[in-house]
Amino acid sequence: MNLFETELKKLKYEVLTEVAKLAIEDKLSDENLNAIPYKIIPGTKPTYRCCVYHERAILKERAKLAAGYVSNGDNGGYIPAKDDSDQILYVIQAACDTCPINKYTITEVCRGCIQHKCMEVCPAKAITRINGKAYINQDLCKECGLCKKACPYNAVSEVMRPCKKVCPTGALDIDEYRRAMIKDEECVNCGACMEACPFGAISDKSYIVPVIKNLESDKKVYAIVAPSITGQFGPKIAVGQIKDALNKVGFENVVEAACGADAVTVHEAMEFVERIEDGHKYMTNSCCPGFVAYIENKFKDQVENISSTVSPMIATAKMIKKNDKDAVVVFIGPCTAKKMEVRREEVKGIADYVLTFEELAAIISAYNIHLEECDNIEIEDASSYGRGFAQGGGLSAAIENIIKDKQIEVEFKPVKISGHENLKRYMLLAKNGKLPGNFIEGMMCEGGCIGGAGTICSQMKTKMPLSKFSKEAKAQNIVENNNLEEFKDIDLNK
Repeated sequence: MNLFETELKKLKYEVLTEVAKLAIEDKLSDENLNAIPYKIIPGTKPTYRCCVYHERAILKERAKLAAGYVSNGDNGGYIPAKDDSDQILYVIQAACDTCPINKYTITEVCRGCIQHKCMEVCPAKAITRINGKAYINQDLCKECGLCKKACPYNAVSEVMRPCKKVCPTGALDIDEYRRAMIKDEECVNCGACMEACPFGAISDKSYIVPVIKNLESDKKVYAIVAPSITGQFGPKIAVGQIKDALNKVGFENVVEAACGADAVTVHEAMEFVERIEDGHKYMTNSCCPGFVAYIENKFKDQVENISSTVSPMIATAKMIKKNDKDAVVVFIGPCTAKKMEVRREEVKGIADYVLTFEELAAIISAYNIHLEECDNIEIEDASSYGRGFAQGGGLSAAIENIIKDKQIEVEFKPVKISGHENLKRYMLLAKNGKLPGNFIEGMMCEGGCIGGAGTICSQMKTKMPLSKFSKEAKAQNIVENNNLEEFKDIDLNK
């Protein structure tokens, strides 16, 4: 499979594939897991790191994490990841570059001015004059940034670790050895740090082993597939071919998450109308678990404004289990935070496992199935709006469609946010009653779900296939979707 845009994604895929093969053969022993790095990196010549031994040490940690184990700190061992733990993202210690970065430094732009405002504002007195120019003593610097703000010449350079820079909650910290560390209590498992780290030092806990064990058992396993899967395996692979591959792997049936998105839209639109008529100033969506966790973590006093409607994943899983109470339900999507969502107390046991597209690619490969040889079979059909949930703004468009279709006289003014950079700004505006709208569509990933951390291809390559897939839906309007009848007696409240 030559789809991978970076060597990091390719390496992760290779490790996951080898772990999946061992799970299929029921040979997940320490000996076999430890052999994976030697299979992927034979010989003695390193490719990326200082030596082949370092490269293998990293792959060993990846293999262990993929198999359900986490590092036991500096003790050098591995322990099973707690099954009831909500933490999904872990630092692969051997891979961390310990980025030797000083956040603020004085550049050659410094003019050695007489005022030296940078010195005056520094609370740690870390800035001195050397040969007439400013100099920061890094042992004293508290990285407050006041010097940068004060300098009239912009002579203070700010450099931040990629992983730390993108973390929306400040959960990414640095330990005494300058290695990245994740503060579990602050982490929302959005995967931004995993996507940003150029060394691949952060990875997600995988459910690939228990999913395969269920597939190899007598249980009926159902797949819920997110619409953002379109284009992930290349422009020539249709979603119907992916469904055929999943059937050949052993899934009983494949259902579009977009069907649940249609039902969620109707329910959430009515909830919005009711809240606004009751005097609420605004409501947020609830379909993005990273965004929901962000509010719960950083804006606890605004939690009451989160929609009480379940996500499309949970709605679809409820529909499947209504028809087959013994079903094992696996959601397949681009999102690491979904792995956290299935652990939430209010929905636990509805959707059982989550796989990313990266993990799906590994499973298909491990079962020796070639997508280009699969048939393009018919899939469960959602509306074009339901499939549009995969992009930023898609949810708002769907709710607006319902309000217009039902001719409800209520003002719907959505504020659409995708990516972590504007989250804090708009949540502060909402908290202070200054939000320029009455509905927040918050998506943690830039561009929406198609920008998720668990994707294979970037959204630059998948936007067009997704747009085409949406337009191909038989129901161009949500209320035209006959599958809504399946959700008629299902409680869509959390």
